[in-house]
Amino acid sequence: MRLFGISGHSGMGKTTLLERLIPALAARGLVVSLVKHSHKAIEIDRPGKDSFRLREAGCREVLLLGSERWALMHESRGAAEPPLAELLRRLGPCDLVLVEGFKRDVFPKLEVWRAEPGRPPLWPQHRDVVAIATDDAAALPTAAARPPVLPLADTAALVALVLRSAASPQAPEAR
Repeated sequence: MRLFGISGHSGMGKTTLLERLIPALAARGLVVSLVKHSHKAIEIDRPGKDSFRLREAGCREVLLLGSERWALMHESRGAAEPPLAELLRRLGPCDLVLVEGFKRDVFPKLEVWRAEPGRPPLWPQHRDVVAIATDDAAALPTAAARPPVLPLADTAALVALVLRSAASPQAPEAR
């Protein structure tokens, strides 16, 4: 299992890029998994469903199995978020784990950056950004230590970067 991150401010197009990268990586025969961090409360269950009611009744975990997929819902109940390393241990065998978010964890990342939202890039403060994917390279601040810049639309170049830069999962550590 190797690990590679897609990072950037909200609204930059990280998920849209992942929708292109994942099938391109899978077409190369790789089994790809993903860990996505959300700053919002998430709810994948629905009120009134049996699994929702059983979680509400006090189950710490509910594993829901259907004919095409299964989902494990874990109730944190106020506990701290688990570290990325713990979440990675919960995944099944795969060749590559893509990680969206986890900006503060140290492992190779591609920053998705667009000038339009008016937010500064992350890379000056996040030295684990190995490249920047953008639709407007001219708008990026220039600096001697700036990582390589790739066109956001160049899926083939971005796939090559992921394959070249992905690291073993022992590498992530919190800043």
